[in-house]
Amino acid sequence: MFDHAQGTGVVARSKGERLRVPGLLLAAVAAFYVIAPVLDAAAAPLVRADLGLGPGHEAVARVVGVSVTLLTLVAAGRACDVVGRRRVLLRALAVLSGACALLAVAFTGWVYVLARIVMAAALAAVFVACLAYLASVYMPGRVRRVTGCWLAAMSTGFIVAVNVAPHVTSAAGWRPTMAALAVAAAGALLLVRHRLPDDGRPEARRPLNDPVTTGCWTVAGALAAAGLQLAPLWGWADPRVGGVLGAAAVVAVLARLRALTRSGRTSLPARLGVPVLVAGVTLGFTQTVLAVAVPTLMIASGGSPAAGALALSLFGAGGAAGSLLVVRRRALSPVTGCSLGLPLAAIGLALLHTLLSHGGASLLSGCAVVAVIGFGIMLALAPRMAGFLTAVPHTDLGGTIALLPGAILFGAAAAQTMPYSAGASPAQAAVTAGQMLWVATIVVAAAALLLGRPVVALVVASTSVLQYLVAKAQTGQSVEMLVALGVGAAAGAIAWSRGRLTERLTRSQETAGALLRAVLHPIPGTLGRLRLAGLYEPATADTGIGGDFLEALHTPYGTRVLIGDVRGKGLQAVQTVTDLLGCFRSQAYETEDLGELAARLDRQVLRAAEARGDEELFATALLIQHGAGAPHLEVINCGHPGPVAVGRSRAEEIEGPVHLPLGFGTLGAVDAHRVSLDDTTTLVAYTDGLSEARNASGEFYPLIDRLADGADGPPDALVGRLADDVRNWTHHLGDDIAIVALTPAA
Repeated sequence: MFDHAQGTGVVARSKGERLRVPGLLLAAVAAFYVIAPVLDAAAAPLVRADLGLGPGHEAVARVVGVSVTLLTLVAAGRACDVVGRRRVLLRALAVLSGACALLAVAFTGWVYVLARIVMAAALAAVFVACLAYLASVYMPGRVRRVTGCWLAAMSTGFIVAVNVAPHVTSAAGWRPTMAALAVAAAGALLLVRHRLPDDGRPEARRPLNDPVTTGCWTVAGALAAAGLQLAPLWGWADPRVGGVLGAAAVVAVLARLRALTRSGRTSLPARLGVPVLVAGVTLGFTQTVLAVAVPTLMIASGGSPAAGALALSLFGAGGAAGSLLVVRRRALSPVTGCSLGLPLAAIGLALLHTLLSHGGASLLSGCAVVAVIGFGIMLALAPRMAGFLTAVPHTDLGGTIALLPGAILFGAAAAQTMPYSAGASPAQAAVTAGQMLWVATIVVAAAALLLGRPVVALVVASTSVLQYLVAKAQTGQSVEMLVALGVGAAAGAIAWSRGRLTERLTRSQETAGALLRAVLHPIPGTLGRLRLAGLYEPATADTGIGGDFLEALHTPYGTRVLIGDVRGKGLQAVQTVTDLLGCFRSQAYETEDLGELAARLDRQVLRAAEARGDEELFATALLIQHGAGAPHLEVINCGHPGPVAVGRSRAEEIEGPVHLPLGFGTLGAVDAHRVSLDDTTTLVAYTDGLSEARNASGEFYPLIDRLADGADGPPDALVGRLADDVRNWTHHLGDDIAIVALTPAA
């Protein structure tokens, strides 16, 4: 019922079921981003033998491919904002199908390399278009659930691809495999054309805030990725590698300096962009290391390539489980996910080398640890990714969302800089693979330090050091990694001591919240001749404790309801709410006239302001009274948002006189405004935290429209739907919300 599109360029819809097919289709199409590279890697040995690919071909494919892919991510993301996500997705699928067809008929090595580069760029465009469409078509409160299911589907695709791809390419050959991939991409194109709703051309196409800065960051990322790819090919001592990386650093510094000298609006704050960047790099780095190290260690321990592929696929199984857990546990915040998931992954990486280096039961335990690593990584990434998608304004959606796949790609490129030779002996390859796992342990532990709770990062670093000591005692490895992990443990200790102040502040805020909830009494379901429902929801944003209040009492003069909002936040606001509600609860039984009751509340707030020396203290309030058997309500509005009358697919704000807020000391004897109330009407009173809730595009919550769409049902159902809907509208409540709904009892 409360399921309509929001934001610019969003597809309108009336029922949640209509989104199921687009969601499944987007997940299936995005799976190409996982499946196609796995098929290409499985076909690589056959292609080298047939077309004679050499180191030069591989160098060009890797260096040019990663740079072009990063540039494509940014360009495709911006195109999504300009021409529409569905249009970009259709064109990207067409290019992907053509590139796969060219791979199938490639007659020289360079043609094959060119087709691989085009395929990688098309896959990047497909992925970013799917992400942008997903974030635009679902309301923010539902993006978390959809993102978890989406990542679980992609993890499942990874499991299937890792286990099936080697058998398909060896049985059918690499050309039929690529031809089949081209047909699959063409089929996806047809499905998208006929089953995915057209989001149209975005209505608000705003130019980039600073195209020069954006271009500089993009070029810097492409140069850095190219340099990282060249390092293992030419060596870190090669001046050309240093030149490329140095150029990337210079361009990045220029971009940063230009950004600091300009005061324009940024589409994504650093507090949102940096965590996503770290999470994406961690995922790309870890899965690339595991793709090399796990099969290598399995084979070195006497296992078969099929066993290595099966062990690697458990990373996907764990990732699917972690993603689905995020779907079920809505209370799992990004910080909590990183605090739980990244430590699991880091400890698992520290254990993995020791377990996979031995056969038998240790080998099986190592396979289980691979699943734990995948579980931990996705447990950290899924809520972080969902929060990122909901926080991006729709006018900058595609261009900003490209940051996530770009970070994953950059992490994979960084992992490929570590020296590894496929032609080395099994023993040498196992040693190198073990070193790669220890580096990945440091990367994940550092991510836990940055994204999770510092005390947890300390435990991770300490545990990793302990695991290394055990491994060193058994295998006699060098101590360089011990030094690095020791630095990590020291950094964790420093961060833990710094985090104690944050914990004290958090406890103070939680205490204030608990006090406020103790002050606010539950609204009874029935009072006098009224059926009622009330709700208080604290803000989720880090803005302190608000001062919303509500109360309902049955007095000798009828049922009286009070709802309002005290200026300010924190413990002082809680104290004012306590004083105000105490005055109302005593005077409501003693004061017959509703106007006189409002005047006494006004004087109470004024006395509180004088006692605290706060000349700006005030409170908005709405007083409602219903006499026994009366066909109307009496309402006095003291600077508060007006109530809304809801009934039979209609909703309208009730107009009436509005007096100054409580605390100005000017409220004398005022007359109440009469409002008709019949059996088909429900009156909804609320605080401004509801009507001023914003989505990622900055649009206010359309309260009247939402109430008109969901007008049926008793007060408790109406309030429940309203609370769920506003949380779907905005994933981050910036202010407290209080709601009271009432209707005549049968």
